[in-house]
Amino acid sequence: YFARQGVNVRVISGDNPLTVSEVARQAGIPHSESYVDASWLKSDEDIAEAARKYTVFGRVTPDQKQKIVKALQEEGHTVAMTGDGVNDILAMKSADCSIAMAAGSDAAVQAAQVVLLDSDFAHMPQIVSEGRRIINNVERSATLFLVKNIFSLLLSVFSIINVMIYPLQPSQISLISMFNIGIPAFFLAMEPNSRKIEGNFLRKVVFSAMPAALTDFFAIAALVVFGSTFHVAETDVSVAATFLLAIVGFMILIRISTPMNKFHWAVVSGCVAGLCFFAYFFSGLFSISHISKECIMLFVLFAIATEPAMRYLGWLSDLINKQIEEAEARFKNGGQTDVGEFEE
Repeated sequence: YFARQGVNVRVISGDNPLTVSEVARQAGIPHSESYVDASWLKSDEDIAEAARKYTVFGRVTPDQKQKIVKALQEEGHTVAMTGDGVNDILAMKSADCSIAMAAGSDAAVQAAQVVLLDSDFAHMPQIVSEGRRIINNVERSATLFLVKNIFSLLLSVFSIINVMIYPLQPSQISLISMFNIGIPAFFLAMEPNSRKIEGNFLRKVVFSAMPAALTDFFAIAALVVFGSTFHVAETDVSVAATFLLAIVGFMILIRISTPMNKFHWAVVSGCVAGLCFFAYFFSGLFSISHISKECIMLFVLFAIATEPAMRYLGWLSDLINKQIEEAEARFKNGGQTDVGEFEE
């Protein structure tokens, strides 16, 4: 499982390196024949070089275990460390993720971030999958919420600068939030998602939300200016702005749900149907009771413009994010790779 996920394994033990290497071979660990006797590693430079070169480490002291973990972290790796004894605590404390067996020492259990209560390492794939599901789904939900926050901030500043009434009613925003954010975020959060976690969480969320937020802002701002210039009724502008927000909201929902599957299409289709149902049968509650010919024309005109705007802003956002990641990778002298640290 971990090999398929791109995780490299290092075996660190205080036992004879030949014995540890043979056990690692029987366990099916790749490159188990590449071993070193840590008693010959005298300096931090020797340890750092060995951490890059070898898979199996024998006769390792507790202090050396910690230095091996730190050496891998300095190479830009994310390091997990498993252990069951007092001699593992230093390395577990330094690792990005520490895992202990419940059958091990109390000190190791207290120092670990994750404890396998049945001391069965076979549960690790499920633990990793659950962690990825939570982080990936929170990332998608956070993107949906951030779109609204960024757009609302920009439109509020725009309204204050131009001394005009905020174009949307609170009830209209509630309708959009329910079917563009709340309901889809709820269902997407329950979906299994074992996609490998890469990059910076906050930056990914911001760059994912920015195209839709900017598209919302520019479309609504242009709609308001257009309505003010050609004396379109504020009610028409408000209703057209509501449906424009809905269109862009479903576009970003599809974008973050890619690749689309039956479940994703069901969520999107259900939200579209729900929005249409509430907008029609509860129009008075959500301030959509008046839909004139001018409102429909405004909506169609600006809705056509949102798709290319969203597409090009998304392309620009992805490009900038990629450039930042490449710059970080060059700064760290190489890309970041998940590395697992496991002790026999």
